[in-house]
Amino acid sequence: MVVQDSMDTPGVPLEPFLHQVGGHLSVLKYDEYTVCKPLISQEQRFYESLPLAMKRFTPQYKGTITVHLRKDSRGHLSLVANPLKEIRGPFQVSTESAAVAIWQTLQQTTGSGGALPLPQWQHTQLAHSLKESPATALLMSELHLKAQVPSLVEDVNGNQTERRSFNPWGLHCHQAHLSRLCAEYPENKRHRFLLLENVVSQYKHPCILDLKMGTRQHGDDASEEKKARHMRKCARSTSACLGVRICGMQVYQTDKKHFLFKDKYYGRKLSVEGFRQALYQFLHDGTRLRMELLEPIQRQLRALLSVIRSQSSYRFYSSSLLIIYDGQETLQTPHGSNVVKVDIRMIDFAHTTYKGSWNEHTTYDGPDPGYIFGLENLIQILQDIQEGE
Repeated sequence: MVVQDSMDTPGVPLEPFLHQVGGHLSVLKYDEYTVCKPLISQEQRFYESLPLAMKRFTPQYKGTITVHLRKDSRGHLSLVANPLKEIRGPFQVSTESAAVAIWQTLQQTTGSGGALPLPQWQHTQLAHSLKESPATALLMSELHLKAQVPSLVEDVNGNQTERRSFNPWGLHCHQAHLSRLCAEYPENKRHRFLLLENVVSQYKHPCILDLKMGTRQHGDDASEEKKARHMRKCARSTSACLGVRICGMQVYQTDKKHFLFKDKYYGRKLSVEGFRQALYQFLHDGTRLRMELLEPIQRQLRALLSVIRSQSSYRFYSSSLLIIYDGQETLQTPHGSNVVKVDIRMIDFAHTTYKGSWNEHTTYDGPDPGYIFGLENLIQILQDIQEGE
């Protein structure tokens, strides 16, 4: 049942999306097949006017919802969604709230919005009273370490968190988002969120590579300070010389039965050779290089390249490209052939501009040269890996 947009209804408690590997906006799990993220008008308009040829390479757009911050009598924070009446579709609302309850407890705040460590008795009580789900297990394990999520991502020496079942980056983004909402907005303030397809719902062990595409990352509306900051990031990373850089990844290691994680700070420091090695690592399951993935990934990238070349005036500034495959071993059909499932999806269109877009500052001619440059280099590197170079 879809919950209507009313203050009297309980709404849908939103969980952190535990397969978010990049970005800075919090992506939340609405149900098993749907995620949501803070609405930015330019991105909403892009999805609503999406060219037909691009739909196979973007998440399905499912509409919008309103979300509000809820605080209980003990100061625990949560985000609750109240879908609008015009939203239609078979939304399967998750009834599993254990992870939400733990996350609310994790978000107990001081006046400044910072998280407080949990008393041991409180953690023990939660452990015994809540049924353990994958999300619950992750949050429980984080409580054993520290309540502050950002310290779990990367230390001052650049060492990466690599031995958790789910990516800590989404938790980091979610904590930052809750803290900002708590500090800047009243509790009953309504926020609009986009509803989008969960593009990894069909994968048992989703291996995800988040690539920032293009040689330019700032939008036309960026301030001079922001423009200069993004230009420095591009110049110091593979964005300038390859038109693509790594913003995050997770790859399932079959020998150790856990994911290996890398974040955007790792990606920014890579040289061209380092980028190639990281791409190789993304396709390696800890035991072998998944050679069977290379051809279908390249085939889909070439199809996307053809689509991008046909889109005149579009500039996908600061957007990302996801490469997704299942870390589970390739299945065989009864006829003995391998079934390889890979997916290529473009995401994050807050700074995308095109002829006729709302609030466009500049109208561009022809397809996006920076995005094309990045795709061509990505395809070439994958081809080199395939050929053993």
